[in-house]
Amino acid sequence: MSDAYGTVSFTRMKDGTTDDYLLLHRYEADYRAALPERVLAALRRLDEGLGGYRVSRLEHSLQSAARAEADGADDDMVVAALLHDLGDELAPDNHSQLAAAILRPYVRAEATWVVQMHGVFQMHYYAHHYGWDPNGRDEYRDHPWYDSCVRFCERWDQASFDPDYPTPPLEHFEPLLRAVLARTPFDPATGCL
Repeated sequence: MSDAYGTVSFTRMKDGTTDDYLLLHRYEADYRAALPERVLAALRRLDEGLGGYRVSRLEHSLQSAARAEADGADDDMVVAALLHDLGDELAPDNHSQLAAAILRPYVRAEATWVVQMHGVFQMHYYAHHYGWDPNGRDEYRDHPWYDSCVRFCERWDQASFDPDYPTPPLEHFEPLLRAVLARTPFDPATGCL
């Protein structure tokens, strides 16, 4: 922990002064500015995560984003495809929701919803192998972004486990990721939730 600006005077938040909270605001601004570095580091860790697939989780994420880009998806959806499995490391049972929470302040609501729901929609391809219901996504059939999530899963997510797919490196997506994460959080102009 760096104390570049000093430390607060309080031991209980309710005893903090205006100077204390202005000091913390400086630290928070620096911390927010470093978000892209932490997200990139988390993506890199996916290269060593869950095994069993023919590609790493990072390679899968890069392929998903590359397919979205090749389909002409907008910046929000390309970044959503890149980060959709970012929660795998810390939230294997609800990775979709964790990834959506990271994206929510910076992308339009549709992209957030698609990432949040992709885990349910992906089960369409494999749930039957476990004796589970592969049609859980049907509950959302009337949702305005249902088709968007079906398309996301069909074209970009479930198809991105191919070791021979010409996948660009993470550095290819880094400028776009940095630009999206540099947006003003929860800006109504972005269409965030």
